[in-house]
Amino acid sequence: MNKDPYGQLASSLYASLNKQTRQAIGGVGAVLGTITSTGLKLDDFKHELQDYMVAELPGMLTLPRYTAAGTATLGGQQQGMTFDVEENKVEDTLFELGKGLKPGDRVLAVRVNSGNDVVVVCKVVSSGG
Repeated sequence: MNKDPYGQLASSLYASLNKQTRQAIGGVGAVLGTITSTGLKLDDFKHELQDYMVAELPGMLTLPRYTAAGTATLGGQQQGMTFDVEENKVEDTLFELGKGLKPGDRVLAVRVNSGNDVVVVCKVVSSGG
């Protein structure tokens, strides 16, 4: 016969709540992963994901003022030339991260929708490049 049935009930409830809390929090947050030829492999999940999202960054692109030097052929003769390009702003640009990712690239991914979806936010490289 049990000595303390209320203690057992409390212990059982505590274990159940602890498990539910771990599951809820475990599906949230950023994680490193690797792009594969067929999908995305997260470091903390054993299966490869074929269905994932990639961030796009819409906005305005600002090109700074710069000088370009080189040679040009004019009238059959090569001449050294210098071009000064003024600062330029290009509106309605879209940086499409997904088009630059290749198999083997390391990425930072974020779980969203209670951990049901994954969004690749950026490519990650070592501090040495």
